[in-house]
Amino acid sequence: MPKARETAVYTHGHHESVLRSHTWRTAANSAAYLLGSLKPGMTVLDIGCGPGTITADLAELVPEGQVTGVDIAPGILERARATAAGRGLANVSFAVADVHALDYPDDTFCMVHAHQVLQHVGDPVQALREMRRVTKPGGYVAVRDADYAAMTWYPTVPGLDQWLDLYERVARAGGGEPDAGRRLKAWALAAGFRDIIVTTGTWTFTTDAERAWWSGLWADRTVSSAYAERATSGGHATAEELRAVAEAWREWGRQEDGWFAVLHGEILCRVEV
Repeated sequence: MPKARETAVYTHGHHESVLRSHTWRTAANSAAYLLGSLKPGMTVLDIGCGPGTITADLAELVPEGQVTGVDIAPGILERARATAAGRGLANVSFAVADVHALDYPDDTFCMVHAHQVLQHVGDPVQALREMRRVTKPGGYVAVRDADYAAMTWYPTVPGLDQWLDLYERVARAGGGEPDAGRRLKAWALAAGFRDIIVTTGTWTFTTDAERAWWSGLWADRTVSSAYAERATSGGHATAEELRAVAEAWREWGRQEDGWFAVLHGEILCRVEV
């Protein structure tokens, strides 16, 4: 039987305010939990690679190996190719792919990695089954996803409570699960994994520069991105309500004692030999 293909909608899209966040991501700040398992000659598949900053880091860490970055959105791959070319990397390539139905043979890669992907897909268990299928025996499937309900901030800004409620409604209406981080182990068990290391990681934004950057990109994303369009067209919020949420983000960013913590679930799954 043919495998089911993607049915969920990517909540964020690729507006500049989204890429502002995505291009900040590195292997060090977003994939530290898997770095000890990398070897120089590994073949790596990076799913949902976006603009390719983590992909390029992984390619530098496996100089004798090969990294393939894939994304379901063809347009973003030109940005990823430019990222790799700008760093002079010859061991990385990019392709369009759907994690629910990967166009690779069984046992192709030493490691399959996905960062902030399973929260956006229609069937995360099927996605993990496919990741497991294309991983060699003894290899690894590494997944990291945020958990929105576990995000926390100070000081209390009422509009941010509205932001969280709104974001979760929009994401679920599109077929995703914004609280994916806490579900990763359950999904991995359902996909057939048994050797699973579970960890957590955080991003914390508290300096003046960090607060300005994080609050600014979310304020802009709230009114200008594909997420904003889905919020209004889906009847989840009016344009006026979105502007109020954006101002709440900017208000939080102006607080000298402010901090914001993003919790991520992480799983490193060993494929049976």
